Amino acid sequence: MSGTPPPPSGGFVRRIGLFQATAINMSQMCGIGPFVTIPLMVAAFGGPQAVIGFLAGAVLALADGLIWAELGASLPGSGGSYVYLKQAFQYRTGRLMPFLFVWTAMLFIPLIMSTGVVGFVQYLGYLVPDMGQGVGDAIGLCVVALVVLLLWRGIDHIARITAAMWVVMIASVALVILAAATHFRPELAFAYPAEAFEFTSGTFWVGFAAGLTIGIYDYLGYNTTAYMGAEIKDPGRTLPRSIVLSILGIMAIYLLLQIGTLGVIDWHRMTDPHDIASTSVASAVMEETWGKGAASVVTVLILVTAFASVFTGLLGGSRVPYDAARDRVFFGPYAKLHPVHRFPLFGLATMGVVTAIGFLIGRHTDLATLIQLLTTVMVIVQALAQILAASTLRRRQPSLRRPYTMWLYPLPSIVALTGWLVIYGYADRNSPGRHPIEWSLAWLSLGCVAFLLWSRRERVWPFGSREVTEGLPDASAVSEEQAAAS
Repeated sequence: MSGTPPPPSGGFVRRIGLFQATAINMSQMCGIGPFVTIPLMVAAFGGPQAVIGFLAGAVLALADGLIWAELGASLPGSGGSYVYLKQAFQYRTGRLMPFLFVWTAMLFIPLIMSTGVVGFVQYLGYLVPDMGQGVGDAIGLCVVALVVLLLWRGIDHIARITAAMWVVMIASVALVILAAATHFRPELAFAYPAEAFEFTSGTFWVGFAAGLTIGIYDYLGYNTTAYMGAEIKDPGRTLPRSIVLSILGIMAIYLLLQIGTLGVIDWHRMTDPHDIASTSVASAVMEETWGKGAASVVTVLILVTAFASVFTGLLGGSRVPYDAARDRVFFGPYAKLHPVHRFPLFGLATMGVVTAIGFLIGRHTDLATLIQLLTTVMVIVQALAQILAASTLRRRQPSLRRPYTMWLYPLPSIVALTGWLVIYGYADRNSPGRHPIEWSLAWLSLGCVAFLLWSRRERVWPFGSREVTEGLPDASAVSEEQAAAS
């Protein structure tokens, strides 16, 4: 009816360009994150020097993003890290690393999305202050269901929805920044405590590690389109650009938002659990500057922004198990695509269910601790393994087509490695009594046991021979497909 050619029968369709790819990344990055984590960051640092956490998070995100850019441009398949780890580690450990990645990703991706739903309900509480716990839980579950329903369609329709949500996201952030600028007070924004910059103090570095964890959580999403590599137009150029542009854009937004907020709201209010500034700081800024009516309007926009972040996160995350299942490294049903709209049925459904469960858990736990747990689970199998994968592929597959190569290699890998190790090493100290390191190791160990049981049934390494295949199976067809599309 619309004149759009029907989707091919074989797999995904490359329909996402640079603007839409950048919008998808930025919508995921700048969801509810900064609106709920500014108070957490202030509490971690003990003052307005919390801006250090956002700067440190930006440096780590950019260094790690350049790794994603090289891998994504070279291996633009659906599943992101799954594809990269499969190629890099197949020589010695067979399918172990991609299996473990999918094992952990099916948990940490939807749980990260659940924090967005928690934030959604948290800001909704500003508009409905008498909302009870049960009502809030029901609303959050309805939000998850609506996200899944909207994703149950073709990627071309989703791209248009995402672009519209991106505009709303920019509007909500811009209004808060503008309102803060009109009533900015430097004596508040730069009222540093006496011990704020005692770099020789152990307390500072504990706070720095907590702030770095919160900071990288706020930037997570710069890799969303890498999970959708099989649906990106001209991925060798579009993927690296979308990653770098989204990180730089969000960094500028976060700095303006953080400094502007601190210039309107006394940072002590953000650490008071009974003050609205600790739960809905953007709404507090708007109420302080332009009044209650403006605060309500912007709160609605923030709710749309939060919804958009969950939407784009599940959009990319649902693609993760597809390639794994198609390659017999995950359960077979996850390789099934919708017969008309060509999206992974079971990946989307499963992550929707886990997101709902994570939301209910997050509603009854501390958000900062939940962020710490999720980040720690992600570090070993994705972040650290992927740094090693980039170097391994350069050595093992020197002839692999690389439309983009990492700038200043190996410096970004070293910076990213250092940042992730700091986050992991300080995890237990920043979450006393919750043992995130132990939980991450336990989940990883359980994944290894599951892999042994699965590999024995499938008769693959270590119960069979290793299968080595270099590059994507359809890599040669990418350039031909782009030529035909243009």
